[in-house]
Amino acid sequence: MTSSHAHVSLLELQNASLTLGEGVARVDALIDVNLTVTSGELVAVTGRSGSGKSSLLNVAGGLTPLSSGTATVEGEPLAGLKARDLAARRRRSIGYVFQDLNLLPTLTAAENVAFPLELDGVKVAEARAAADVALTRLEIGDLAGRFPDEMSGGQRQRVAIARGVVGERRLLLADEPTGALDEVTAENVMKLIRSLCDDGAAALVVTHDPSLAAWADRVVRLRDGRIDSITEAST
Repeated sequence: MTSSHAHVSLLELQNASLTLGEGVARVDALIDVNLTVTSGELVAVTGRSGSGKSSLLNVAGGLTPLSSGTATVEGEPLAGLKARDLAARRRRSIGYVFQDLNLLPTLTAAENVAFPLELDGVKVAEARAAADVALTRLEIGDLAGRFPDEMSGGQRQRVAIARGVVGERRLLLADEPTGALDEVTAENVMKLIRSLCDDGAAALVVTHDPSLAAWADRVVRLRDGRIDSITEAST
């Protein structure tokens, strides 16, 4: 991936609304959200607890279907896809980095990173080669054979990000990816996500930390399920 290609829309949300629960338990998690994220862009999402940040990531990644409006990834509306096609689109295009990482403890770093490709039918050797490339990009190629419990928090986080961008995946969705990390490690992780975006990926990163949001091109602030403000980076 080079930064020379045209900036294409990797994620588009149009009038995206999400209602959870029913009756008295009903919550409008997202209300008329309009957001486009193009290749090369790092967009930070901030807001108080319960403002809709995780819901935004879930609909962007096709984990939760919208109640109304559209979510489009790489030009393809997610709503029209059959479950199998949606799962394939997620494996191929979208990388997730969850707060608790979801690394499989019985797999090495390289095996964890190769896993989504193998699920998609890529041959083991090919998937492993792609995993090595992703790990090397994140400066942890030497950890390929280690298991998650043999790594530091920052190293595990990098493995999770490598899994998020392995192969052709270009949209990275990260929910508080630096939550459990110390300041320096957190800064390094954001620097890495920034460099992946500079190489043509796109990232939507939920964070409560203003110093980390400063790495973004735009900061989207949510409030009660709506976009309260969008701030362009000052750089």
